[in-house]
Amino acid sequence: MPPQLQKILPTTKGSVEHERLNSLINSMGDGVIAVDENQKIVMYNGAALNILDKNASMTGQYLSAVLRMLDKNNQPVDLTKLVAGSSTATFSRDYRLQYPDKSMVNLYVSIAPVRLGYGQQGTKGYVVLLRDITREKSLEEERDEFISVVSHELRTPIAIAEGNVGNAQVIADKTGNLDQIKDALKQAHDQILFLSGLINDLSTLSRAERGKLAVEVDAINVHELLTSLTNLYKPEAEAKGLSIAVELDPSLELLQSSQLYVREVLQNFITNAIKYSETGTITISAKKIENGASFAVHDTGIGISKSDQERIFDKFFRSEDFRTRQNNGTGLGLYVTMKLARLIHAEISMTSELNKGSTFKIVVPNLK
Repeated sequence: MPPQLQKILPTTKGSVEHERLNSLINSMGDGVIAVDENQKIVMYNGAALNILDKNASMTGQYLSAVLRMLDKNNQPVDLTKLVAGSSTATFSRDYRLQYPDKSMVNLYVSIAPVRLGYGQQGTKGYVVLLRDITREKSLEEERDEFISVVSHELRTPIAIAEGNVGNAQVIADKTGNLDQIKDALKQAHDQILFLSGLINDLSTLSRAERGKLAVEVDAINVHELLTSLTNLYKPEAEAKGLSIAVELDPSLELLQSSQLYVREVLQNFITNAIKYSETGTITISAKKIENGASFAVHDTGIGISKSDQERIFDKFFRSEDFRTRQNNGTGLGLYVTMKLARLIHAEISMTSELNKGSTFKIVVPNLK
């Protein structure tokens, strides 16, 4: 029997119940620590050692010496006071544990007052149950953030579109001014296009995360692909006073990959380049590499700060730069782009300098 379990119950040697209880507790996935009325540890299981990241005996140590928790505001918890005040079973999902390397885990903590023994000789104590709920917390936070971001992003364009359609109706009834009606309808149409893009991003994200996206390999004519993208986005760029240039390696042959996903990744790069550039040129390039092709989209826009570069591909990330906030966006585009790139075994990278522009690259291997 493991030595840390020998004091769980003062019972006679060979007791079947004693052995069964010890085996049960030691097989639990949750960490279990039992302390006496002075909060000295009298029993613990292997899961508790794992959660606390310890490999030495804890018997006889004070609980507060081995379990130093933080609250949801990252303030130290007075564990001695917390345990002593637990006259009935209590639990919380708001505590955190910090390891020596500064990494954190979220803890579910349950504290229950008990008697550690039978009969009149039993001493008072407490049983503390620990569970690592870091992944659960992360999923909860992602869900809450998702609901918050999507509801906000849906509310704004719907309100604007509704207002402009209403204005168009009023103008039609009162003055019939076609120019004003057209302007109101154009603004409403722009917001509907934004909603369409948002729904497409959410749909693609959902299918990617559920592994429902299939990869159909095509023979991609890179010259035709870049020409098509240039013609598609040239009017939008020119409307902002930007120009689009194409640099194509003449030795580039057909690329064997998913035309749909390669095109979608490049479209995301190009739309971002146009969105965050006010002057200059958007350069789309492609060159031949061993067993594939390398694409790049370079802009002369606002650039990305070093701190933001570390999170640019995170789900829902939106820079705090006021120039970024002036443009609508969910923070899903580049996250979805990274998902699609992984499906075709491509690698994405980026370089950027604040106020000088950014370059997004994707290296796409032949899949056949």
